[in-house]
Amino acid sequence: MGSYKYRILLDTDNNQEIFRDIIIDEKENFETFYRAILAAFNFEGKEIGSFFMSNDEWDKGFEISLMDMSYSDEDQDLSGVMSQSILAEYMEELDQKMILVYDFMRMWIFLIELQERVNESTEKPKVDLAVGIAPPEDSKMVQEDLFAGDDDQDDFEDDYEDDFEDGYNDEDFDNGYDEYNY
Repeated sequence: MGSYKYRILLDTDNNQEIFRDIIIDEKENFETFYRAILAAFNFEGKEIGSFFMSNDEWDKGFEISLMDMSYSDEDQDLSGVMSQSILAEYMEELDQKMILVYDFMRMWIFLIELQERVNESTEKPKVDLAVGIAPPEDSKMVQEDLFAGDDDQDDFEDDYEDDFEDGYNDEDFDNGYDEYNY
């Protein structure tokens, strides 16, 4: 039995180098690894996320989600669940790559690469190296926050109000129509 040493790089907008090296026992499940990653970057872990097995081009492959997202019993073979997926079952070679997407509204992306196999086991995951200061978890904008508190929202609506012109105006509806008297 042994452990894995992973390098986890946080993908940021400002191209800062922010990464953590985490050592975790090979018999641990992905949920334990998920919680260790979030803790290493000082994220609260209140949002959901998914691991994706990847290749050298960082393409997303097989998904291992925090919760069971299958629609029926037939789908269970198609997706993995973190609490039931053991790291050793998915690690095929050194340099094995994975992507962790955390908080699907903010889209935090962690690029994960298996660095080495360690011959001794560890009781709990530990951060072996920390480089860079992680940004606050809420520092990325949520899509719905784009117009929150923005006075330009009314201008935005005015600009597109006529795009759906149907030939009627407000006066057409104020002619004494009573929906209950027809």
